[in-house]
Formats: sequence, C-alpha cells, structure tokens
Amino acid sequence: MASSRHFLHKPRLLHIFLILTILTPYAISCYTSIFGFGDSLIDTGNIVYVSRGKVPDCVIPPYGETYFHNSTGRCCDGRLIIDFIAQNLGLPFVPPYFGVRNSSGAVNLEKGVNFAVIGASTLDDSFFEERGIPNDFKHVSLRCQLNWFKDLLRSLCSTPSSCKKLLQSSLLMMDFGGNDYIRTLTAGRSVEEARSYVPLVVNTMASAINELIELEVGTIMVQATLPLGCLSYFLTYFRSTDKEEYDSCGCLSWLNKLVEYHNELLQIKLKHIRELHPHATIIYGDLYNAALPFFLSPRKFGFTKGALIACCGTGGPPYNINTSVDCGYPPTFAFDHPFLYVNWDGYHLTEAAYRLITKGLLEGRYTIPPINTSCVSTVMSAEHSNFDYVR
Repeated sequence: MASSRHFLHKPRLLHIFLILTILTPYAISCYTSIFGFGDSLIDTGNIVYVSRGKVPDCVIPPYGETYFHNSTGRCCDGRLIIDFIAQNLGLPFVPPYFGVRNSSGAVNLEKGVNFAVIGASTLDDSFFEERGIPNDFKHVSLRCQLNWFKDLLRSLCSTPSSCKKLLQSSLLMMDFGGNDYIRTLTAGRSVEEARSYVPLVVNTMASAINELIELEVGTIMVQATLPLGCLSYFLTYFRSTDKEEYDSCGCLSWLNKLVEYHNELLQIKLKHIRELHPHATIIYGDLYNAALPFFLSPRKFGFTKGALIACCGTGGPPYNINTSVDCGYPPTFAFDHPFLYVNWDGYHLTEAAYRLITKGLLEGRYTIPPINTSCVSTVMSAEHSNFDYVR
C-alpha cells in the first residue's frame, strides 16, 4: 500500500501510466460468449454430425477418456484449449453447431456456438480440386464456417442492436492453416509448393477476420499453428535417415520452418488489421511458442514419458505410430496416464499439454496483445484445480 501511495504522489508518472493503459489494446475483461472457428484443435463435436461414410476419427474410445470419460468428437483424451478458456471465463463448454441444429432440447446459443470441424482447411475445396490434391473433408472450410455463422446470426439476433451487443462481448477463437499444408505434403507435393500457399492461406484468414470485424465482433483470438514437425504422426510419415532434417529436439526442422513462416506472415497481417481497425481487439495466440518448451524440456513440465512418443498408437518404435491405423482402431491402444505425454494420437496433444498452453495464453505470456485477466483471475481462484496437476 505504501508503494501505491508513493506512486500516486507522482503526477507525471501517473499521467504516463494512464496514457499507456489507454494505448494498450487489451481485450475486454469479461466475455459473455465464445464462438469457435477452425479444425480439430477447436472442434468440440461437429465431426460427429458431418462425417461421411466410415466412423469418423476422434469419436470412438479412447478419445475423451481423461475428462469426459467418453468420446465427444474432441481430438484429445480430454479438454481442448477452447474448453479450458470457457471454464476459466465462467462459461459453459461451447456446443458444436451441428449438434445444436440436431438437438430437440433448448440450448442457450447466446453463450456461444462452435463451427470448427476436424480436417477443415482455410482454402476452399475448389483450390485443392484444381491442383489434384485429395480432400477427405469437404464443405467445412473457413468460408463454409463463416456462412454458418452468418446464418445463425439471422435467427439469433432480433435487432441489429441486440446483435451488436452480443458480438461486442463475445470472444471469437480461430485456428486454421495446418490442414492446408499437411494435405499438400501428404499428397506427395514438395515443401516448396506448400510454402507457396502460405500467403494465400494468411490472406484468406485476414479476409474472414475483416468480415467478422464488419459484423462488429468485439474480440478475435487467432491461434498460431503448432510445431507440426514435433508431432509423432508426421515424424513417422516423413521419417528420414538424414540427420540434417531434424533439430536438437528430434523434431523435423523443415516442417517447423514452414509453420514458422506461416506464423510470421500471420502476425504481420494481424498487425496490419489492428492498424486499420484500432477499435477491434485482434489477439495472436502463440500456440507455437507456448508448446515448444514441452519438446525442449519435457520432464520440466511433468511429461516424463517424453514429448515425441504418442500416448495412443500401435506400440511400435520409435513414436508409437503406424500411419495406416489411427488411434481408436485395432490394434491401437492408449498407455496409462496420458498426462505424462505431450503427444496424444500423433496429430494432436494431450489435455495436459493443452492445459499448460491455455495457462500461458491466459497469463498473457503467449498472447499479443495480452488478455486482460481481471475476469479470468476470479474464476481461476475459484477453480484453481483447472491448472494444478497431481502428478
């Protein structure tokens, strides 16, 4: 208290402090709803309703075993980043859009809706069709999800003013990019070709963000792409005897460099959007650097089983992955104690990893600009176990 009084006796310092506070573009302290757009890092169950043909990935055991104790369509053993953020904002889990559409019961859509679908790309289906690149996840791209959102708003908002009030107090989470590059690379195309798509992917994301700003969405958090070169499926798929292709952590350096290029251009584009729309809060969620320490020093974070081995797989060395068999299908199995692993199924991380990433995001260490945690801290103190593991 003494230091606070001393500070307040310094008019010039107080004046500078107030100016900096005004100029720092923090997100609003409390959100009333969350809307999700993206792929498997955000999908909370849409894949259950939009799958084609065979049983879709992530909807069979052991998915969901840690928290929900049954599979929900989340590509994880438990909660995703969007789930942790919702809990720490005192909001319910964000329901999948198609689950809401198929529900006979009442759902409070004003608390938010999730449009993300596993496998969704940033670029439209036609882009890949024209280039002969296979696409098993059609009609779920960024443009499709944006259209679903606009359709929902027509029924959700009775007046323009009510719509503005809803969207101004909403947090919109967006995660795109990874599938555009992986789809290209696994089709046998070169990393140079995948790299040439980065500006188009980022510009497509920027165009969607500008549309959302025009709709008067208050806060948009755009997530960076994770270090794909450290995920066990891609380590297996692109396995090489050339040691030069790997970094000191054992990750594929060429694949991570592609991701870094995407994240770099994305940050530049978001900075430009902030300059054009100073009243909008556009947050860069740096998942890449939030996750990287797990691969550098896994034991430091409690991941005693290592960072590159998948918890769910076929049991084969060195990464416990067979690229022909996805987690959940025989003969795959999940090891006990997923919280000791970083990689869950080769494509995605464990709930334990997502929990720590979320902690970094909410603390502002991996968000630009940082999130104002005046609302979050109250919830965290009431539910401190959200981030405290008993290992």
